[in-house]
Amino acid sequence: MTVETPQFIKVGAGTDAREIAYRIAEPAPGSKLPQLVWLGGYRSDMRGTKAVELEAHAKSLGAGCLRLDYSGHGESGGDFMDGCISRWLEDALAVIRQVGAERLVLVGSSMGGWIALRALQELLKAGGPQKVVGMLLIAPAPDFTQELMEPELTDKERDSMAARGYFEEPSQYSDEPNIYTRLLMEDGKQNLVLSGIIDTGCAVHIVQGMQDPDVPYTHALKLLDHLPADDVVLTMVRDGDHRLSRAQDIALLKRAAEGLLTA
Repeated sequence: MTVETPQFIKVGAGTDAREIAYRIAEPAPGSKLPQLVWLGGYRSDMRGTKAVELEAHAKSLGAGCLRLDYSGHGESGGDFMDGCISRWLEDALAVIRQVGAERLVLVGSSMGGWIALRALQELLKAGGPQKVVGMLLIAPAPDFTQELMEPELTDKERDSMAARGYFEEPSQYSDEPNIYTRLLMEDGKQNLVLSGIIDTGCAVHIVQGMQDPDVPYTHALKLLDHLPADDVVLTMVRDGDHRLSRAQDIALLKRAAEGLLTA
């Protein structure tokens, strides 16, 4: 069954400790399907439309699903301003290692695509029992701090980051501005994945909107260049935006997820 109220695990120690919220939908009895793992985007949470819809579809197939909120996001503890790729990766890996199944299909949306790729690398490096058998990357934004943001920073934004440690920009999706910290930008350099071949060892399906104002579709093409050895499918949605949350987009994502779960 799906646990409606979140469960929590403690990640980090001392002043760095935070409570990370997660929800699990258990697989059907006897199911051999892998577990879907939802990894959301920057400032998003596990109760968003895509996360909930994909969990429901996984359940309809008999598969389990794990969703989580990074620290400073959604129902998790921690200060958003302390967040960075390394910290949010640590959150995701802690939950996956404690409550995740042995066979996983990682679903990464936007920044979650970066987290998913890094999580896969760390799980492969650790050599434990958990194995990623598929990845669904939705408008993935690997290396976005270096590739998409750094070249576009204005003098005002650079000055703000130097003086205050962060800068703000209006958000299309919230009344509150997006905040990007110097920590996020500097830490991003330690987690780059578009610096060489990405050997995932599993099937990968990328879904990208061609009208995405935040992550241009050319970024998905660049990611594709770094995945030459794997079974990769790239689906371009000609009129799709960054959120890919319309009914037809959700239907496409469900088909993509199903293909990976039942392969």
